[in-house]
Amino acid sequence: MNTHFYAEKNVKKHSHNSFLIIENIPYFVPMKQVLIIGYVWVEPNSSAAGSRMLQLINTFTEIGYKVTFASPAQKGEKAIDLGKVSPLISEVSIELNSSTFDFFVKELNPDIVVFDRFMMEEQFGWRVSENCPNAIRVLDTEDLHFLRKVRHKQLKKGESFDTKSLLISDEAKREIAAILRCDVSLIISSYEMELLKNVFNINERLLLYLPFLLNKLKSEDVAEWLSYEERKDFVFVGNFFHQPNVDAVLQLKKIWKTIHKQLPKAVLHIYGAYATQQIQDLHKPQENFLVKGFAENAEEVVKKARVVLAPIRFGAGIKGKLTEGMICGTPSVTTNIGAEGMHANLPWNGYIVNDLSDFADSATALYNNELQWKEFQSNGVQIINTLYDKDKLQAVFINALKNIESNLIEHRQQNFLGSLLQHQTLQATKFMSKWIELKNKK
Repeated sequence: MNTHFYAEKNVKKHSHNSFLIIENIPYFVPMKQVLIIGYVWVEPNSSAAGSRMLQLINTFTEIGYKVTFASPAQKGEKAIDLGKVSPLISEVSIELNSSTFDFFVKELNPDIVVFDRFMMEEQFGWRVSENCPNAIRVLDTEDLHFLRKVRHKQLKKGESFDTKSLLISDEAKREIAAILRCDVSLIISSYEMELLKNVFNINERLLLYLPFLLNKLKSEDVAEWLSYEERKDFVFVGNFFHQPNVDAVLQLKKIWKTIHKQLPKAVLHIYGAYATQQIQDLHKPQENFLVKGFAENAEEVVKKARVVLAPIRFGAGIKGKLTEGMICGTPSVTTNIGAEGMHANLPWNGYIVNDLSDFADSATALYNNELQWKEFQSNGVQIINTLYDKDKLQAVFINALKNIESNLIEHRQQNFLGSLLQHQTLQATKFMSKWIELKNKK
């Protein structure tokens, strides 16, 4: 483990919280090591998941933790170089079903291991448990994958969503097992917190509500926004690897016919990484329906638009495209699932409608009503500053980790079901993985 040297006499309190800022050196303090095992490499400009991961990484580095980001995935051209973000971050490629990871993690000896989605916990959790038993195991769920998948299946069958169907879902069993095996799981949506506690009876000690970590919107930020008169057009931004985004754009194609008749000069701009041929084929300039592909700077695009459209019919978690709209002062029209778990009891920064014809009418009404538009814009500021305050949420996160660290043995003893699953998984997965490794060597 690396060591940094700090001067005790020059330790100062951070103005916003209890974190320490260190200025000089002769006092020995071991630097905390965090290992993040990523499902994919970090692409903050491509998806909300990428932005979320960068927020977590920055949280650790801002308090002086050294972060190693490791992934078995192939690195895409849109992935950022984390080493340029901070000298405290390094990147490492790792292999699935390989004992090379055992040597790597044992030598690194991290204090905290963060699994990026439950699939990474399934692959590497038992290896971390075996080689670094004292490391705090954190699952960043991103969203509840089983919730999104069950909703998608029911939508395709024309069925209404029913939480009872989650209890018989194989995906739910896998993801809940991963949550139980970890010391704490980060839950991004207040709706998902309630679902885990009330439907699956997960002990609240194993869950931490941690939505997006965003800077508060100050008066000077708002003053820089373009006015209602200076803005025009509608916008949608979403990664097309994500099926709810594909479905949403297909819905927009249906909705747009009505909007276009009422607002013939308005244009709908569709942005997103990894657009499929199905999405590209929707590009119709003669109808003012423009598919523009990847946006290098999505905020700049959203800041110029008058309204965000997001007719999301299934999914989970919280939607980066909608918080992005709030940050840019751009009201939105979305669905119940789009706004789910995102605004507590605060008024939404736009309209929430599910019916397609109502959606089109609401989009047109918002586009034309300056007073309503300004009121919704203010609602967005309140939501961001009340629910997504980075400083408050970071303090909650770090304090939760410190509490687990100081009571790790007791914390795990109180989670017997988790230790049972850890034992069974280690035995079963360990030998399956070793068999695959031997098979691959032949």
